[in-house]
Amino acid sequence: MARAVTTRRKALNTLIAWSIGLLIFFPILWTILTSFKTEAQAINDPPLFLFFDWTLENYAVVQERSDYMRFLWNSVIIAGGSTVIGILIAVPAAWSMAFVPSKRTKDILLWMLSTKMLPAVGVLYPIYLLFIELGLLDTRVGLTIVLMLINLPIIVWMLYTYFKEIPGEILEAARMDGAALKEEILYILTPMAVPGIASTLLLNIILAWNEAFWTLNLTAAKAAPLTAFIASYSSPEGLFYAKLSAASTMAIAPILILGWFSQKQLVRGLTFGAVK
Repeated sequence: MARAVTTRRKALNTLIAWSIGLLIFFPILWTILTSFKTEAQAINDPPLFLFFDWTLENYAVVQERSDYMRFLWNSVIIAGGSTVIGILIAVPAAWSMAFVPSKRTKDILLWMLSTKMLPAVGVLYPIYLLFIELGLLDTRVGLTIVLMLINLPIIVWMLYTYFKEIPGEILEAARMDGAALKEEILYILTPMAVPGIASTLLLNIILAWNEAFWTLNLTAAKAAPLTAFIASYSSPEGLFYAKLSAASTMAIAPILILGWFSQKQLVRGLTFGAVK
């Protein structure tokens, strides 16, 4: 039997949930508010929250100094490309591990996960030299490949978890009806795992979008994404908090919009489509 929950308990749980959510969102909110302040107001003591002279000067200066759309387009290509390629590689890999496991499948999964424990700086030097030799330094292709390989263990693990929840009998029935391996993956497995693939897709786009270490070390100007765009406002001349906040707001705005729409429409719509 379900435990009865009083109205007071529901209100308390709602209040706690909203408090935690606002606490997590507060740094982003503060960055957005600071972007509308002058440099003097940004470092004012005590801090100014809402009652200050709002200005768009920081956004005008940032846009005048930097080509925002070029950085944005680089981020879209690198984050989207690395995620799509990773999904194409991870779906067959996760299928084989979930439905045709071997004695070493768990060992392989743990080994893949262990690669995420390696400090990125430990492999920076050999990858940097390799990029120089292959002519991939400061290119979108090079960054796309690196970010895909970095996030591939996470993609495989997530898809493996979703695929394990699908009954194997459904795939066996498809084989008995004459479905080939390609048809089994494309027309049977993938539609049933659409919600899982969609959430994996979104998570890895966010991870690739926010990646700073590799983008700052493997790019200079041509392929620099929004992480390099933000870093350019931290200079030896000083830290300009208002302009840095404006650049950060312009960088996080697309991913916030994507997260909002995916939560409200994308995942829910794909789930309903898969059910139908």
